[in-house]
Amino acid sequence: MASLKQIEEFMAATPVAFVGVSRNPKKFGHAAFKELKEKGLDIIPVNPLADEILGIKAYRDVKSMPPEVKGVIIMTRKDQTAGIVRDAREKGINNIWIQQMADSREALRDLEGSGINYVTGECILMHYKPHSIHKFHKGIRKFLGVFPK
Repeated sequence: MASLKQIEEFMAATPVAFVGVSRNPKKFGHAAFKELKEKGLDIIPVNPLADEILGIKAYRDVKSMPPEVKGVIIMTRKDQTAGIVRDAREKGINNIWIQQMADSREALRDLEGSGINYVTGECILMHYKPHSIHKFHKGIRKFLGVFPK
């Protein structure tokens, strides 16, 4: 489990790229990107099939992102995560958030002992200016003592 310090370090490393943002407004990857953007996160979409998402220039992959990107949120299928982690490391990105359900053993092995700040097993929406259900879940997790410390 990630520590609160790791999460805060990730949040301070902007801009961040969102790998796995969907073009489809009905998909979670689109809704999460939109919510983070509306809350003020400096965020860049990465989708191999999109030129732009919500009026923001999209990049085809991690390798094509601008050099100022400091962090990556990965919200893809598990079988894609390790490759994205490798590309992010090659690009010199030191902050990686692997959204719940996107983690893979291969990706985690690649990150362990690497010196990269990485967060897994957590929902980005619960940690970046949470509201509504995410704020409620955060409160429950704190009450139960399972919130990162």
